[in-house]
Amino acid sequence: MATEAIVAMESNFLVPNGTFFVELFAFAIMVWLLAKFVIPPINKAMTARQEAIRQQFADLDQAKSEAHEAEEEFRSQIADARHEAARIREEAREQGAAIIAEMREQAQAEAQRIVEHAHTQIEADRKAAVTSLRNEVGTLATTLAGRIVGEALDDEARQSRVVDRFLADLDSKSGAN
Repeated sequence: MATEAIVAMESNFLVPNGTFFVELFAFAIMVWLLAKFVIPPINKAMTARQEAIRQQFADLDQAKSEAHEAEEEFRSQIADARHEAARIREEAREQGAAIIAEMREQAQAEAQRIVEHAHTQIEADRKAAVTSLRNEVGTLATTLAGRIVGEALDDEARQSRVVDRFLADLDSKSGAN
């Protein structure tokens, strides 16, 4: 029975044996080594990685806000450029209208000058024609009067009086009609 008690003691699984303590001691050393040398660098790397991700998100948010500001500034500049272009077009239209009006006035003044010059030229031509016609009519009248009267009217003074009387008669007849 004593051997049975010893065998029963050895087979009792609730009582730890020596290998259990060695395995427990080796496990504790492994946990301590992992906790001392392996886990801190892993934690440090994970913390650094999380901080880098947070920084990237912060940079992304900042870049996004800067992009929105740049977009708003761009839109503002485009709107200003459109307003400026519209203003320049309006000024060009006004200047074009002013130039057209000025050219029209110059053309009208030139046309008026040409018409006045033409009237002056016509009046001078008419006077020259009247003078030439008077001389020719006077010559014809004195020749005709000389034939009718039967004597030559070579005297200049007499010729001039006859021509003037004849033309005055013509003027009075044409004025009466």
